[in-house]
Amino acid sequence: MARANGLHHLAVSTGNMKAQIEFFSDVLGMELVALYWMHGVEGTWHGFMRLNDGASIAFVQNDKIAAVKPVMGVSHAGSAALPSAPGTMQHVAFNVDSEAELLAMRDRIRSRGINVIGPLDHGMCQSIYFAGLENLALEIATSKAAIDARAWIDPEVVKLAGIAPDELARFKRPAAYKGEGGKVAQPPYDASKPHLAFPPEQYKVLLAMPDEEVTRRMSVPEPPVRVEAAE
Repeated sequence: MARANGLHHLAVSTGNMKAQIEFFSDVLGMELVALYWMHGVEGTWHGFMRLNDGASIAFVQNDKIAAVKPVMGVSHAGSAALPSAPGTMQHVAFNVDSEAELLAMRDRIRSRGINVIGPLDHGMCQSIYFAGLENLALEIATSKAAIDARAWIDPEVVKLAGIAPDELARFKRPAAYKGEGGKVAQPPYDASKPHLAFPPEQYKVLLAMPDEEVTRRMSVPEPPVRVEAAE
């Protein structure tokens, strides 16, 4: 089935790549697995901290980001209980596999001088909460079982969200889609749809290119360091 099935990476803007790498390595035990010039973005670094072989927390740094002043309640929520602007990251929760690991992570974080709240029992998971650098709101959670939609979809909140019964049924069981072998053509530009923030004329030229040409022109498959194959 054609659907997303996990987190590949979550990218966060930073004004201090080194400090974020230090925090996520020392405080959270994540390994630095990539640090390179971000492909196609002049003057920008990209860093990846490993969650597992298929998922990372990533950071993006350039001079423009460093010059942006964070505004609590706009660019950052500051905690998992406070608002931020639509489309911004309110908080990020990392997973561990057991309550024992959750407490071990609390010990690790506190041993680095970072205050931690919890665990709080949310029923579907237990969570601890703490702050990261640059006002990141962070959480670590563990669940004993998959979320049971029958227990955790509140009819009152469904109504408040304006979700009709037929829509709810569709949201709970999205239509299967197997794809068409990559043959669906790029749709015409429609201003009512969401779009990436490219310069408008450049963006329209890009959309008009064949997919193969975009791949050929914009891909950078070689890593920055050549690694010889083990004999």
